[in-house]
Amino acid sequence: MDTLLHPSTSSMAKRPCPSSAENPMLPSFFSQMDNLLLSFLSLSDSSPPVSLDLSFDRLLESAPSDADQSLLIDRAHNLGSLLLRAANRSARKRASLHNSIAWALPPDLTIKVFSMLDSQSLCYAAATCSMFNKCAMDPLCYANIDLTTVVPKVNNAVVSTMIQRAGKSLRSLKLGIVPGPTSSPGSCQPLVYSIRNSVDVSSFSWNDKKTRQGKESSILTRSCLYPLSGDNGAAGTLLRRLHLYNIERMDNASLCVALAACPSLLDLEIVGLHVELRQTLMSVSSNCHLIERLFFESSKTGRDDSLKSPTCVDLVNNCPNISYLSLRGFKLHDYKVRILVKGFRKLKYADFSTSYSISGTFLRNLGSGFGGNLLEVLILRDCMHLKEVEVARFLTAVLAGDFKFLRYLDISNREGLASEGDWYQRSYNSSIIPLKQVLEVRPNICLLAEFPSEGCYIDIDHMFDSEVNSEISLPSQLSSHTSDGSLLMSSSESSYNSDQGSGNEEYQVSGFVIYEESSDEVDFLVV
Repeated sequence: MDTLLHPSTSSMAKRPCPSSAENPMLPSFFSQMDNLLLSFLSLSDSSPPVSLDLSFDRLLESAPSDADQSLLIDRAHNLGSLLLRAANRSARKRASLHNSIAWALPPDLTIKVFSMLDSQSLCYAAATCSMFNKCAMDPLCYANIDLTTVVPKVNNAVVSTMIQRAGKSLRSLKLGIVPGPTSSPGSCQPLVYSIRNSVDVSSFSWNDKKTRQGKESSILTRSCLYPLSGDNGAAGTLLRRLHLYNIERMDNASLCVALAACPSLLDLEIVGLHVELRQTLMSVSSNCHLIERLFFESSKTGRDDSLKSPTCVDLVNNCPNISYLSLRGFKLHDYKVRILVKGFRKLKYADFSTSYSISGTFLRNLGSGFGGNLLEVLILRDCMHLKEVEVARFLTAVLAGDFKFLRYLDISNREGLASEGDWYQRSYNSSIIPLKQVLEVRPNICLLAEFPSEGCYIDIDHMFDSEVNSEISLPSQLSSHTSDGSLLMSSSESSYNSDQGSGNEEYQVSGFVIYEESSDEVDFLVV
């Protein structure tokens, strides 16, 4: 014991460790150290602890000076720490060796299994043992990153680390705060969410956003997507899916930079971000030509009226593969919606829930010819300006044999449908809409038409400033399709501009023309 703890000149000196060939005395030194350590570890656990204390006290009393006593105490601390570290390291090595023997799967299959785990489960697996940690570092395990949470517990550093580990293997990235499980297809449950109204985070303080005592805040900011464009955009090159939910600090510039780094994007979902519809769609049109699914829910229902017709035209021409389109909560006029629905030839799913200024005139003649005839799902829930007469005309067209592929239709409205002549006169139980006939003729259609027995309608146009029209006419180069499927200007569409109260009256005066066809944080930091 005294020999182990007492400092000596030879043991205290720092020098490089020579090989046994250079120093023949080295094996005897190791043997002496091994015997000394064995003797120390052979001490009986049942011996009174006081004997060790008394032995150490005698060593201190034998020291000639106070400085020597302090040095002896420090030496005991260091040796104790070294011994504990060596024991922990050896325990991990033995556990890893045991796991590698007991674990039935080879490393390549283990990586395959880990690649199927969600991000949080992968972090837990990586913290289990060194063997799992090594397998969990493979880029394939981070091909599908899902860091969505109900409460804030992920920061930019976590996102950056995982994206860097994925590298060019990254295929899917989901970030942000979601209010709960994703709603089923066809549901119009809003996903816009703020942690201020969450019952689960009543103790959350917005002051926690600030960095405190070296610990990063659990808040995603505009720079959370920068790793996608870093290293010459390697991480975003093959990204197929990007879902962003309620990242309150995200802005248009940062989102556009990220989209520019994702030319292979097929699925884009944006919910509750403070970004403008027009700028976002312009970025998608310029950079994401392969996109097939676009879901965009406004953070400010009814206030974003930034979308212009040239943007719609560019989106139709540059992204022809879109088959799923959802624009919720924006101020959209019928002619803009018609450009989108008629322009996307592969469109099967259209959702314009809670969109203002839509009266339903865009539905006329939509099922005949190209564009709109492939629709399987159409959702117009809570469109405050949706007219009763336009819904009746649409369902009459369904009865006549149009929209042969339609399987789901939602025209429910918590304020009732708008009457033809007066916006404030609402219809809650329409007699002109052939709901029963449609269900009899087309029993395969799931038709939702939920209206209150009575209600009070508040026109959203009285709440916000009216839209200032800056567009004169559409560009004539809407599409480069051949004559059998080209979009041409037709006088037969004049009826779409003649409906009073459609929300598009200012465009009639300006000479607008309609185009128609010729026919918890640590959970993620453990890795």
